[in-house]
Amino acid sequence: MLRQETWSFPGGRGMWHVGLMKIRKATERGHASHGWLDTYHTFSFADYYDPHWMGFRSLRVINDDLVMPGLGFGTHPHRDMEIVTYILSGSLEHKDSMGNGRIIQTGEVQYMSAGTGVQHSEFNPSKDEAVHLLQIWIQPDRTGLMPRYAEKSFANAPTGVFHLVTSKTGRDDSIAIHQDADLWLAKLGAGKRVAHQLAIGRHAWVHIAEGEVTLNGEKLSGGDAAAVDEPAVLELAASKPSQVLLFDLN
Repeated sequence: MLRQETWSFPGGRGMWHVGLMKIRKATERGHASHGWLDTYHTFSFADYYDPHWMGFRSLRVINDDLVMPGLGFGTHPHRDMEIVTYILSGSLEHKDSMGNGRIIQTGEVQYMSAGTGVQHSEFNPSKDEAVHLLQIWIQPDRTGLMPRYAEKSFANAPTGVFHLVTSKTGRDDSIAIHQDADLWLAKLGAGKRVAHQLAIGRHAWVHIAEGEVTLNGEKLSGGDAAAVDEPAVLELAASKPSQVLLFDLN
C-alpha cells in the first residue's frame, strides 16, 4: 500500500517536502506453522516467495518467530550474511562452530557475521514458555570475511528514545557490522513520542515489533512496517506500550 505524506523537513527554511511511504501490513506477510515454529516473513523466505517483497536495500530478512518450549533450529550453515536476533520474550540457547554458547534473554540482541561460513543451532531451553524473536538478515558489503559474534543487552534501556543497535563503524557503543546499516531500537510507553531524521540519500524501514504507533499520522500495529525513500523527519507516537525497529540504510 502506498501513501503520500507531506512532511516538514528541517534545514529548508520552512520548506515542506513531499515523500512517499510504502506500508507493509502484518496480515500480508508470508506465514508458516510447523508445530514447533510459528513464523511470519516480511520478505520472501524459504517456501514463501513474493517478487514484490524480496527485501529492502541491504535488508533481506525479517522473520517474526515463535519457537515452542524445548524445540528449535538444529545445527545448520550460513555464509556471507549479517544476522541479528532480537529476543522480544523468553530465551534462546545459541551454539555455533566458533565456540560460542550462550542463552540469550528477553531484551538482548545477538549478532553473528556468517562470513566464510559458520554452523549454529538455536533452541528454546524453557520447558513451558515459547520464545518470541525477530531474526534479521542484512547483506554484507563484502563477502568472504571472517565470521564473528557479538551480543548487547537492551533489557534495561531507557524508554522514549532511540538506541543505536548496529552501525558500520560501531559508533556510540553499537555493534559494528559489515554494512552501512544503522539499526535503531525504541521502547515506547503509551503516549510517548520519538523522532528520527532521515537524511538525503538514506532510506528507512520501520518495523513495529509490538504494540501500536502512528508513523507520521499512519497507524501501525505489531508486525506492520513502512518503507521511506525520501528525506524526512519520521515521527512515531505510541498509543500503547510498543517496540519499534528503525533501519537507516544507504
